[in-house]
Amino acid sequence: MTEPQNEVELVFVKPGEQVLEQLRVGTGETIESVIRRSGILERFPEIDLKTNKVGVFGKAMALSATLHDGDRIEIYRPLIADPKEARKKRAAEGKAMKKGARSRGGSDGAAQ
Repeated sequence: MTEPQNEVELVFVKPGEQVLEQLRVGTGETIESVIRRSGILERFPEIDLKTNKVGVFGKAMALSATLHDGDRIEIYRPLIADPKEARKKRAAEGKAMKKGARSRGGSDGAAQ
């Protein structure tokens, strides 16, 4: 008798390259065991499971979490910019653009 199998996906994306692998795993396998067995750590030595976060369908999970049929394991890269700071910068740039547009026009379309 064979052990029941689950089908899962493993995803890793970096600039210019993405990996999406379909894997058959045993029932009760952990995220860490599947990642290590997949060979992706050898293919991408920049992945460090001590620092890279992992998740299933966008929800952060522990490496010890068990997988279910149809799960998609995602290996996340570190952020290169703080999202709050980036949002503040875009908002400030938007305000500057609106202010500059008003000072150039001088007319709101009403007849003088």
